[in-house]
Amino acid sequence: QVRLVESGGGLVQAGGSLRLSCAASGRTFSGYAMAWFRQAPGKEREFVAALSWNGGSILYADSVKGRFTISRDNEKNTVYLQMNSLKPEDTAAYYCAAANRWAGVFVYYYDYWGQGTQVTVSP
Repeated sequence: QVRLVESGGGLVQAGGSLRLSCAASGRTFSGYAMAWFRQAPGKEREFVAALSWNGGSILYADSVKGRFTISRDNEKNTVYLQMNSLKPEDTAAYYCAAANRWAGVFVYYYDYWGQGTQVTVSP
């Protein structure tokens, strides 16, 4: 079992930045691929970014490419999402997810999920 806890969400003006963190506990964190998804009210959960266990594979949604950066620190059992140049359309609950193999954009391939952290971007 892997427990994931997100933090770092909040209210920010358009153009601002936030850094989300996801702390993992339980099984060996370094063996898991990690990802961030987001879900706005009334919409389906959508892929944001994914990172393989060793950082060798990274994937971003087109909507965040060039603005968001996913990274991980296996010694701290933490994955991060640095979000720059935020836009109102980035407003959503952001979820951290873990998979015991490369899962890419496929939400159903992820085995563990956090409870989410809210990001709100004002115009």
